[in-house]
Amino acid sequence: MLEDKVALVTGGGSGIGRASAQTFAREGAAVMIADLNEAGAAETAASIEAQGGRASFARCDVTRRDEVLALIAHTVQTLGGLHCAHNNAGVEGDYGRTLDTTEANFDFTYSVNLKGVFLCMQAELEHMIEHGGGRIVNTASIAGLEGAKNLPAYVASKHAVMGLTRTTALEYGSKGVRINAVCPGPIRTPMLEKLIATNPRMEQAAIAAVPVKRLGEPQDIAEAAVWLCSDRADFVNGHGLVVDGGMTVGT
Repeated sequence: MLEDKVALVTGGGSGIGRASAQTFAREGAAVMIADLNEAGAAETAASIEAQGGRASFARCDVTRRDEVLALIAHTVQTLGGLHCAHNNAGVEGDYGRTLDTTEANFDFTYSVNLKGVFLCMQAELEHMIEHGGGRIVNTASIAGLEGAKNLPAYVASKHAVMGLTRTTALEYGSKGVRINAVCPGPIRTPMLEKLIATNPRMEQAAIAAVPVKRLGEPQDIAEAAVWLCSDRADFVNGHGLVVDGGMTVGT
């Protein structure tokens, strides 16, 4: 689906980001993997190269404009362009109710989950518009579509990601850039495992709430993100693609 394309994946050192990078490569793209966890990003790149793909990696703090701009320049210089981007880097923040949420936790969560997406999109859009178009996918969440207890900063930030996705889709669709989001349900990632560790009953409760009776896997989200970046989704723009096993169907 993505032969001769160049893709960028932030938060590509583990979980959804790693699966996404590997799937972009499987579909023919050269992939830049960015993460604060440089060792994890290197492992993802190595896994792609071991399968005969082309990949590189870079350490990047997506909350810093200078580092994001350097990442885009490095991607273009190293891999020869930028056609697709999956802005996936994110954090869950501290678990607790609104009155227990510290200002520091709120600021940190919003900075990574929203400002990071905003800065990446700005840099990606500038390059893509200048070079004939592109495809951007942001990782939102079903928590960006409905409320959820005990993660107020996370939920608010993911709602904001959806708003930003829709706005930019309206603004730049005519410039040849399609912008969408994936909205995962409960996915078995290091982030979810961390939450489960605080409440062991959470896993069974989550499975019980999903009609297909399992947690999602990172690959489930990767397949959706790669499809959204392909020509097969050429008339999809400004959409939040829900991948949750039907969890939100009845809400």
